[in-house]
Amino acid sequence: MAKVLVFGHKNPDTDTICSAIAYAELKKQLGVDAEAIRLGEVNGETQYALDQFGIAAPRLVEAVAAEAKEVILVDHNERQQSANDIADVRVLEVIDHHRIANFETSDPLYYRAEPVGCTATILNKIYKEKGVQIRKEIAGLMLSAIISDSLLFKSPTCTQEDVDAARELAAIAGVDADSYGLAMLKAGADLSDKSIAQLISLDAKEFLMGGAKVEIAQVNAVDTNDVMSRQGELEAAMNAIIDEKGLDLFLFAVTDILTNDSVGLALGRSANVVEQAYNVTLSNNTAVLKGVVSRKKQIVPILTDTFNKLQA
Repeated sequence: MAKVLVFGHKNPDTDTICSAIAYAELKKQLGVDAEAIRLGEVNGETQYALDQFGIAAPRLVEAVAAEAKEVILVDHNERQQSANDIADVRVLEVIDHHRIANFETSDPLYYRAEPVGCTATILNKIYKEKGVQIRKEIAGLMLSAIISDSLLFKSPTCTQEDVDAARELAAIAGVDADSYGLAMLKAGADLSDKSIAQLISLDAKEFLMGGAKVEIAQVNAVDTNDVMSRQGELEAAMNAIIDEKGLDLFLFAVTDILTNDSVGLALGRSANVVEQAYNVTLSNNTAVLKGVVSRKKQIVPILTDTFNKLQA
């Protein structure tokens, strides 16, 4: 049987890495020669989770078609967020919890998308459906993914299903979800050693919104001033990416994990769309986005609707 690669989006976050590992593990137990890989660097939060549960990070692969003919996507479906050569392989499955956009295949596939806060919550169901026990280390990674995506159950994307799955997985992993989760989030929010390039690319995704090309990057911080004190450098790097990619908008969101607010730094010819979307005024290219913590639920759909209305 030929190898199948399992991976999440570029600039991988904790859900992308941990769900790839967890689903590859399940597929192997079901007789598939599956391997979890990654499309980018591992961030500090994810590395903390991997270290806590003694699991090595998947290897970095930049050209998936050179290694496999068939792949499984987790935690994403949009082509611009996937492997650069995704068109050269067959997508067998997608397990995701995001919107569906810019995605089509030439062959039938297994596609599972649910409106929950985390891919790992769906994987927890699939393990049960397949009658496969989740081992302690994998449960720990799946728990980490849910905590990350839900900001320790505070994000509006978090559902009761996510909370229930996290409690189940914490019991299997032998940890307290709340104390472990806070330690993990704080580890991820330590940005002191990150370069400007890393800050704006660690968790960045590109979207098409009503014909506009938009990039949204997000980092978590204990104090947003630790990041925004470098605003001049951030803007220079963001403007370079805007020019390189032809972006209409680059929104960099710095989310305070203690207050659950974000500071948005918006650049590009469509930066004013952020003002219209959130009824705020950009001052020095920034605005406080009260209660905004989720890119998936509180940023992407709101900006998409605003761009669409402007085109109508």
